[in-house]
Amino acid sequence: MSPVLVWCIDIALVIFSVSLVLASWRLLVGPQVLDRVLALDTLYVNALAMLVLLGMRWNTGLFFEAALVIAVLGFVGTLALGRFLTRERLIP
Repeated sequence: MSPVLVWCIDIALVIFSVSLVLASWRLLVGPQVLDRVLALDTLYVNALAMLVLLGMRWNTGLFFEAALVIAVLGFVGTLALGRFLTRERLIP
């Protein structure tokens, strides 16, 4: 792997780590419930991106499979939480 690509991946990992910390802060301190839902959604998207970057960095396919699982679970979780907050029935 090119040293420039490794350097860029390392910088991206640091940026996503900072983003995870900031989203966690918003999840804990968010003034409204919708802020917390958006922070949770941001957390799983950032975790997904970090797993893909780590898979590229360490040249393994295991992280990509884990990223797919997180994407599916995060989508379903966000959908269920959104339905719950709008007070609709979860199962039609």
